[in-house]
Amino acid sequence: MTPIMARFRSGRSIVLPAAGFAAALTLVARNVFAATLPKAYAMPVPPADRINSGDTAWVLVAAALVLLMTAPGLALFYGGMVRRKNVLATLMQSFILAAVITVQWVLFGYSLAFSPDHHGLIGGLSWIGLNSVGAAPDPVYAATIPHSVYMLFQCMFAIITPALITGAIAERVTFRGFLLFSLLWATLIYDPLAHWVWGAGGWLHQMGALDFAGGTVVHISSGISALAAAILLGRRMGYPHEPITPHNLTMTLTGAGLLWFGWFGFNAGSALAANGLAASAMVATHVAAASASLSWMVTEWMVRGKPTVLGAASGAVAGLVAITPASGYVGPMAALVIGIIAGAICFYAVSIKYHFGYDDALDVVGVHCVGGVTGALLTGVFASKLINPAGADGLLNGNPSQLLIQFIAVVASMVFAFAGSYILLKLVDGLVGLRVDSEEEHIGLDLTQHSEVGYALED
Repeated sequence: MTPIMARFRSGRSIVLPAAGFAAALTLVARNVFAATLPKAYAMPVPPADRINSGDTAWVLVAAALVLLMTAPGLALFYGGMVRRKNVLATLMQSFILAAVITVQWVLFGYSLAFSPDHHGLIGGLSWIGLNSVGAAPDPVYAATIPHSVYMLFQCMFAIITPALITGAIAERVTFRGFLLFSLLWATLIYDPLAHWVWGAGGWLHQMGALDFAGGTVVHISSGISALAAAILLGRRMGYPHEPITPHNLTMTLTGAGLLWFGWFGFNAGSALAANGLAASAMVATHVAAASASLSWMVTEWMVRGKPTVLGAASGAVAGLVAITPASGYVGPMAALVIGIIAGAICFYAVSIKYHFGYDDALDVVGVHCVGGVTGALLTGVFASKLINPAGADGLLNGNPSQLLIQFIAVVASMVFAFAGSYILLKLVDGLVGLRVDSEEEHIGLDLTQHSEVGYALED
């Protein structure tokens, strides 16, 4: 300890020249700040033989790829499908969640989702403020990478999941209502569900439910919550009698391409290592996206007479959704079949929303809920321990009980997320309001919620 530090801590008055006084303040500030940090950050970096540099580099890249899925990927995908007067507000919803959920995750969200178990339902607060989450590996979740890297990777999943819901309530939700609901939903729906499925001791994890990268945790939870939100908010003005068409499908197609690209980090990164399992998951992801895009396009061509660009893009996303839970447990041919099934099923799921009367503006329910359910169940059919010895065999590999386990996980996720979301939506609506009034909806959310426009174009 330097003389300046020792004298200052002792409480004795000292007289320093200006330069010395500035140096003393700097040292004290550093010391006080260090004292408020979790102990893990004050610890030396663990020995190199405990950290695999290749695994660490891959998971860091994968985390960046998953962030890219939300902003700009999902933001552009959704932004192109709304009308021009709502494009900026739609982009903002995805972008701002990267900030909101990150802060929530650091303060307490990660601890609730992954810290030591409480009765199989939720983590505790032992990792609040990332206490004990630092440079050292974690033997449960991150044996060959720093614990902080695993935390960051999981943070990106927590960001994109509530962002997916926004597609169902596009063009009619208040910004303050959206922010409050998203924060509550992440804390009370996503974090517990992540613990159920991925947390050490989570009850679905203990049961043996297979969800490699988020079929139940991400897609089913967001898709069924989107249904609750669409029902509670009601239809957009003019829907379905007036045409409400995408304003920029080039933007949507660009977003779909970024989602496809980023999904390699989403699924292959979930191997948490630069190894053969990551390679297998990446191959399965790509094959399923391709086959689902073709399946949706061909189905639409046969039913409606023409293939659409939006259909091809939506089909690719449907395939990516469906392969997510299975990606680390199936080979390329199973992935091909999963994509074909998901593309056709999700096309019909999107089509029937008009018969039920709910306004799922950007097809979140048909793609993410139905696609997630399809993928989770087909995981129970095609899973093979030859692909991943840490998983389980599915129905076609002599283990029909796995399909039952997957069914239980699907039902539990849907019931919990739908009921919880509906309660939260009613609460938020009563507190701050969820839906803009008719005049604001007519003008558009860009101006009424943000006082800006997406395009400054001369008429």
